[in-house]
Amino acid sequence: MTSRRGPSLTFRLTLLFALTAALVLFLLGLLIGNSVEQHFEEQDMEVLTGKMELVRHILGQSPEVLSSTSLKLQLDNALTGHHGLVVSIHALDGKPIYANEKKALPAGLLKGPASGDSRPLKWTTSDGMPMRGIVSLIMAGGLGQPVTVGIATEMDIHEHFMSSFRQTLWSFIALATMAMGMLGWFVVRRGLSPLQAIKRQASEITANRLYTRLPADAIPLELADLAETLNDMLSRLEDSFLRLSDFSSDLAHELRTPVSNLLTQTQVTLSRARTADNYREILASNAEEFERLSRMIADMLFLAKADNQQIIPHQERIELADEVADLLEYYEILADEKAIALSLSGRGEVSGDRLMLRRAISNLLSNAIRHTPNGGTITTRIARGAEGNTTLTVENTGSTISAEHLPRLFDRFYRADSSRHRTTENSGLGLAITRSIVLAHDGNISVQSADGITCFTLWLPNGSKTN
Repeated sequence: MTSRRGPSLTFRLTLLFALTAALVLFLLGLLIGNSVEQHFEEQDMEVLTGKMELVRHILGQSPEVLSSTSLKLQLDNALTGHHGLVVSIHALDGKPIYANEKKALPAGLLKGPASGDSRPLKWTTSDGMPMRGIVSLIMAGGLGQPVTVGIATEMDIHEHFMSSFRQTLWSFIALATMAMGMLGWFVVRRGLSPLQAIKRQASEITANRLYTRLPADAIPLELADLAETLNDMLSRLEDSFLRLSDFSSDLAHELRTPVSNLLTQTQVTLSRARTADNYREILASNAEEFERLSRMIADMLFLAKADNQQIIPHQERIELADEVADLLEYYEILADEKAIALSLSGRGEVSGDRLMLRRAISNLLSNAIRHTPNGGTITTRIARGAEGNTTLTVENTGSTISAEHLPRLFDRFYRADSSRHRTTENSGLGLAITRSIVLAHDGNISVQSADGITCFTLWLPNGSKTN
């Protein structure tokens, strides 16, 4: 069953680009439309206020000059040639004084303002004609009373233009949005082409081509960090794969010898009848091989748990000097056989698992005894560090280990001395187990070898391990 995939990155970016463009164009359209409409309103207001001043001037004449007949005549002459302009004058009690057309102004306009200031008002007449008008309270000296003057003008030309303008504007915005979306798709496709190149190159990487790396210098700066991260991941995978391959080969090689020994010895035993003592000897020999296989399998299980962080040390206070002294006493017989001098100096407490730390130290001492020549020395030192840790040093005399071998001494099944590659007492896992135990205790381990002296140093924290 195929997993459901979400929209592609190209689609998302294109949609985002188109929506952003549509929003910007929409806001720009609103701004342009409002600006044009505001311009028409200013034009109308300029005409209306001009006519209002003209009416104010005529009404301000003296009574001798202004009579009822001459008022209508002067206003008619002043308004001649202004098509669509409506002027209406009323007394404060609502009695009409003058109107140049039969078109009635709305009652809300003719109620009169609280002061002499004009105020614009828009409405639509009964026959569908849009109008804009203002009203003003004027002290008519010629009439001897204040009057309400309303002036309005038709807006059909403006409204027709705005309707056509808005239709054209919104059509352009719709087409521009689609064009911007198509352009955005093209730009996104071109911009994401390096990702396609990375995809093609990554698809060519297989288990046999983990050495392949992505060309970080040939892609945009924004993707360079991604390429470098992928290259680092490939380096780690290549290293892990090589280590796994080496480990598998070493494991097969290590298991082949005892299995081959058991098989050969069993076949030889079954080739003819033997005495009971012979069978006992053969079974004892087989038991040794089985013990070796059992130890190797147990060690491999321990290392597998360590690799998956499944080793949780039991915490307790441990005096390292006491543990090392017990182990030196245990190895004293082996040391006496080779006339090796053992020594211990210093004291220090750590927090950790007693059995696990004894195993780690035992592996170091066993390794030192195995590689120290007859008459050599093994020196163990314990010291308190200045950074909240305790150091344990196991130093032995013997052959100097070459520098190229030192970094790999803690690898599984690795042996620097090829002459000791096949010994029943050494499986090549002791140092690897020691490192796993030390790391599980939040410590560290290192090795140095120079001038016939090899030194292993452990750093262990004094306090409790923080999970």
